[in-house]
Amino acid sequence: MNLHDYLSPPHEVAQRKGPHDKIVMSSRVRLARNLRGTAFPTWAKKPERVRIFETVRRAVESLPEMAGAFSESMESLSPLDKQILIERHLISREHAARGVGSGLVLSRDGWLSVMINEEDHLRMQALRPGLQFRQAWAAIDHVDSGLEKALDYAFSSELGYLTACPTNLGTGIRVSAMLHLPGLALAEQIEPIVHSVNKLGLAVRGLYGEGTEALGNVFQVSNQMTLGESELTILERLDKAVSQIIEHEENARAKLLEDKPKMVLNYIGRAYGVLAHAHVISSKEAMNQLSLLRLGIDMGVFPGVDRALTDELFLLIQPAHLQQQHAEKLSGDERDLLRADMVRTRLKNVGRPTDMPAGGSADKPPAE
Repeated sequence: MNLHDYLSPPHEVAQRKGPHDKIVMSSRVRLARNLRGTAFPTWAKKPERVRIFETVRRAVESLPEMAGAFSESMESLSPLDKQILIERHLISREHAARGVGSGLVLSRDGWLSVMINEEDHLRMQALRPGLQFRQAWAAIDHVDSGLEKALDYAFSSELGYLTACPTNLGTGIRVSAMLHLPGLALAEQIEPIVHSVNKLGLAVRGLYGEGTEALGNVFQVSNQMTLGESELTILERLDKAVSQIIEHEENARAKLLEDKPKMVLNYIGRAYGVLAHAHVISSKEAMNQLSLLRLGIDMGVFPGVDRALTDELFLLIQPAHLQQQHAEKLSGDERDLLRADMVRTRLKNVGRPTDMPAGGSADKPPAE
C-alpha cells in the first residue's frame, strides 16, 4: 500500500473547518485497550506480538468505518512515511519506533486511526477540526463498541479497562485539543494559564505531545487521569477548560489591540517581513513566524487572505513533508533553503499588513 494515495493533500487538510477553529486547531479523543490473557506489547515476545497484531488488524479492518482503509505493518513503512504520520498527529513518536508486530489502520477520510501494539494493544483515536470533543467521542466510541464484539478486552469490574500505563487505567480515554495561543503568549500569560489548567488535573504539552516544545504558540491540553471518572465527565471537564482558555485568548488579543496596537502590528509585520524575504529559515523559526502571520489574518490586517494558507504552510514546512516534495535526500541546511524558497513563493501575492486605528481596532476579522 502507498500511504500517499490515502493521505489528504495538505491544502485539503487546511481547508477543514470547525467550531472555534481560529483558536482550536483540532480535537482528539483516544482510547487505550488491551486483550485479555496476553502480555502488554512491551513485555510480549515477538511471536506473540505478531499474533496479536494480526488478530487486532483483522478486527479493525472488518469495521464499516474502516472500509477501504490504509492498513500496514510498521516495518513496511519507510522512516519518511512514519515521520509524515507523526507530523499529521496520526501516530505517536513511540509508535514510529516500533517494528515487527506493530502496525497502523487509517480510515479513508483520515479521521480515524488505530495504532496496534504501541504501548497498548490498541490505541485508537478520532480527530475533528475545531472544538468537537463530543463528535470525536461519538465516532471513536462507535469504533470501540464494534471492536469489543470481536475482541476480548482486558477489563476489571473494579478498575475498568486494564492498560500498560497506570495513568490510562479505567476508561482508557485521553481527550485533547490543539490550541493556537499567540495572544496569551504575547501578553506573557501562558504560565498562569498552564498553572490553572494543571490545578484542574489537566496537562499542557507542546506540538507533538509530552516532552515537546510549543512551536508556533501551539499547545496541547488533555486530561491526565482516566480512573474514577466517566468518559462524559472527562469530556465535559475538557470542554469547559478549553472554552475558558478560548475566552482568555480572545480577551488577550482584544486587550493587546486596545492597549498596544503598534506592538502587535510590529510583531506581525516583522513576521511577514521574515517569511516573505528570508532565503534560509529553520522549521522552528518558520513555525513561530507563521503563528504571528496567522494571528494577523485572524485580526483582519491581511484583507482577503484565508487562514487556510498558514495552516497549510504549518504542515508543508515540517521536515518530512518538505522532504516528500524532493526525490533526493535533503540535509538540514538544504531543507532550510528550500523551506524559505517555498514560503516566499506562497506569500508572493500576500500584501503587507494593513495599519489599524490608534484605538486598537483592526479591520473586522473573518467570520467563524
